[in-house]
Amino acid sequence: MLNVLSIQSHVAYGHVGNAAAVFPLQRLGVEVWPVHTVQFSNHTGYGKWTGRVFDGQAVEEIVDGIADRGVLGGCDAVLSGYLGSADIGHAVVHTVARVRAANPAVVYACDPVIGDVGRGVFVRPGIEEFMREVAVPAADVVTPNHFELDLLSGTTTRSLDSVKDAVAAVQALGPRVVLTTSLDADDTPPDAVDLLASEGGRHYRVRTPKLGVTVNGAGDAIAALFLAHLLRTSSPAEALGAAAASVYGLLARTEAAGSREILVVAGQEEIVSPTHAFPVEEV
Repeated sequence: MLNVLSIQSHVAYGHVGNAAAVFPLQRLGVEVWPVHTVQFSNHTGYGKWTGRVFDGQAVEEIVDGIADRGVLGGCDAVLSGYLGSADIGHAVVHTVARVRAANPAVVYACDPVIGDVGRGVFVRPGIEEFMREVAVPAADVVTPNHFELDLLSGTTTRSLDSVKDAVAAVQALGPRVVLTTSLDADDTPPDAVDLLASEGGRHYRVRTPKLGVTVNGAGDAIAALFLAHLLRTSSPAEALGAAAASVYGLLARTEAAGSREILVVAGQEEIVSPTHAFPVEEV
């Protein structure tokens, strides 16, 4: 049994943050300890929402209670995503340190949410620097999109070789494994999307057809699925293939249904038995 402490935002309606990560992990048989950094009615892409943002102290209070159960030593991984403030970020990194003290083998997977192509940087001032200077160096696994990889490495990449150099620059900050999502390199066909998993100077690519659906939460889901498969297999290549197949299947079902929310529940069979499989090639 794997145990993952997932510290992310949460929505009552729809699927982003923990609402996109927890169920897929559970469907794979992973025990999840969710800690919410916000509790909103729905994701902010709708333009209106209700709820509140928690502070770092609120996060640490929940972790205190978990620690009181004497179970931190059994925590296999900590997963974090969007950070509403640097205060929350410090609470996450402090939590990782607490878990590492109880279990030095714990894996910290950080989805360094900063921005995206077309939207630019959409996090609060100070978060980009916090990610680069504090969170990413503390992480074992990071899952930036192509835009975030460039920001973290301080470069602009187009060729696959330049992407590899950017990955190496991010790994030099601390992480062992880098999963680059939404990769659009010079050799990426216009009707496809690439994902690249990298460890120890080796790079593995999966290419999936580009779908006509844009939903929030897909990045949260793939970070969680990649982490689960990586914990089970210790193979970035295997984890990449499995996670990419599942998320493609979920998105294809979402597109077919015309849904604005990713169908993680209705499409749950894609999590355990994906309809499509895509080759993983070393590049």
